[in-house]
Amino acid sequence: MRTRPGLVLAFGLVCLLWIADTANGQRALTFKDMISLGRVSDPQMSLDGHWVAYVVDRYHLDTNGRSSSLWLASLPSGESRELTRPPQGKRDRSPRWSPDSKTLAFLSNRSGSWQVWSISLEGGEAWQRTDLPVDLDGLLWSPDGAWWAVTAEVYPDCDNLECTKKRDEEKEKSRVQARLYDRLMVRHWNQWSEGKRSHVFVIPVAGGPARDLTPGDWSVPPFLGGPHEYDFSPDGRRLAFARNLDKDEALSTNSDLWVVAVTGGPSTALGTSEAQRITDNPAWDGSPQYSPDGRWIAYRAMARAGFEADRTRLILYERATGKITELTPKFPDSVDDFVWAPDSASFYFTASVGAASPIYRVSLADRSVRAVVANTNNSNLRLSADGGTLVFTRQTMNRPAEVFAADSQSGEARQLSHVNDKLIAELTLNPGESFTVKGAGGTPVQSWLLKPPGFDPAQKYPVVVLIHGGPQGTFSDEFHYRWNAQLFAAPGYVVVLPNPRGSPGWGQLFVDEISGDWGGKVYEDIMKVVDQVETLPFVDKTRICAGGGSYGGYMADWILGHTDRFRCLISHAGVYNLTSEYGATEELWFPEWEFRGTPWTNREMYERWSPHNFVPRFKTPTLVIHGALDYRVPYTQGLELFTALQRQGIRSRLLYFPDEGHWILKPKNAELWYQTVHEWLATYLK
Repeated sequence: MRTRPGLVLAFGLVCLLWIADTANGQRALTFKDMISLGRVSDPQMSLDGHWVAYVVDRYHLDTNGRSSSLWLASLPSGESRELTRPPQGKRDRSPRWSPDSKTLAFLSNRSGSWQVWSISLEGGEAWQRTDLPVDLDGLLWSPDGAWWAVTAEVYPDCDNLECTKKRDEEKEKSRVQARLYDRLMVRHWNQWSEGKRSHVFVIPVAGGPARDLTPGDWSVPPFLGGPHEYDFSPDGRRLAFARNLDKDEALSTNSDLWVVAVTGGPSTALGTSEAQRITDNPAWDGSPQYSPDGRWIAYRAMARAGFEADRTRLILYERATGKITELTPKFPDSVDDFVWAPDSASFYFTASVGAASPIYRVSLADRSVRAVVANTNNSNLRLSADGGTLVFTRQTMNRPAEVFAADSQSGEARQLSHVNDKLIAELTLNPGESFTVKGAGGTPVQSWLLKPPGFDPAQKYPVVVLIHGGPQGTFSDEFHYRWNAQLFAAPGYVVVLPNPRGSPGWGQLFVDEISGDWGGKVYEDIMKVVDQVETLPFVDKTRICAGGGSYGGYMADWILGHTDRFRCLISHAGVYNLTSEYGATEELWFPEWEFRGTPWTNREMYERWSPHNFVPRFKTPTLVIHGALDYRVPYTQGLELFTALQRQGIRSRLLYFPDEGHWILKPKNAELWYQTVHEWLATYLK
């Protein structure tokens, strides 16, 4: 790729600023530092309470690829070691313990496809346990030790897995690559629909054929939900799962819970056909978990059909009577991860509250909720079999995620994994500082401020304002890899991350107030935050740029037509023309909720909040970024914006990725993304 000399000079200036020593002898974060960090996830505790297995992902610039291995931490000693070392470019993930805590099953693509492997803690090498003709995902090990549950993408009219493989091979060889559809959804995120469905299969651990427990022209898990929307009963005889049977999936958030026998009962060629529906809520139900005593199934649920950002409540289903009880009726925010206590009398859960994710405990007896681990950003929650130890990942704006353990009563926590400690010790990474202003209507709006390395309060610094996506998303105290605040601050910028209307963590009303008002109160909230930042003595208010991705890109586009206070803007995967975007996106329940209908039933609202209607007011130089495989916000949105900017004679650039979707994931592409963004910022802020 050819680059203009001026841009090389600008990027060279950025690089010099990045590697300059700071006053305390440490250095600022670079892209190569960030991409080399180990990304810790999916901690899994053995039932004997001795071990925690977890995954460490690593991205590699030299190969433009990714690898991952399994690590093992001892809870008593706190020592960690790498347990598996797959070949270069291969990945091990999804560790799951056997009930006797002696064996770890996991998914690996070492053999060329994703299959179940296992390794014994008593010694020896990992060995492949399945050799099915399709890729496997979503591994679970049944409590009785007899079964593995996995998901696989299959053609629902095929009566065996070989049929799916054969059809895929025929499609690949065919000279005709056309697709024919007679219903939505024709594509999703970054893939066109091939007519496949995700089904849950059970595989005997002792060996034997895989059996499809969820046959039919529906997906398990459904489009809306997490990767593990299913769970074994304590005796291993039944499986609870979430499934959406609505005909128009693009319009529906309506998944319900079902229960099916793992063995026996009526069956088709692929598996059992008789599943019992246990919930009939018109909105979303998901994340089923059996209680340890088998009496209950707990799950999360929303109340409003068609609204994917509704408050998720913790619900209890009594198996004997079918009685349904809400456990968190007075808790104002959404329940995220949750785990049963071993006595089946309480839960622990995480929730996004005030830009953090504390851990709470709720009692079945009186539904009282209390914070156990407060004011920190925790996820991937697990609980030991004796109920005494919580295990989770924790991160902050200046520390990537690591595995922690905490006493389940006192909340006192200690770090278990230390994957990134050595590199982090070499860097100057300031903490995020929380501040609150009065937004639209006087409503409090929380934001983060991050100072650059070597910060000197006597100097004046340019500012970068980052705007999160969603729009029902939150800038929490996290080490975000795609919009990394430390990397934005590294060249000498003050970084501001507002949480305006729509951000979860301040009650459901605060979330609701962005729907039908995309450029209203939320825009005012952000401007009020910028007003406050401009008063800070170390801020140069004449040098401020702003940008974001997805809804954050929409807001950059909206800002273009409503103020010229910023020196530059960045619009990544931004919604620009609400009407044309509606016709090309995939999950139609989203725009129909946000804009109260379709472009032909509520044209006024689509027109009112569409940035493309304000092109004559555009003045600010704008960097436009989009990926061709983005089917959530199709790349034509970026092209429309770039065309308008160019025709208006406004300085603008288009960075287009033919091999990326909504997010830029390949290491070399991510490097170019950050390079281009920093060149753009340096042009207007340095």
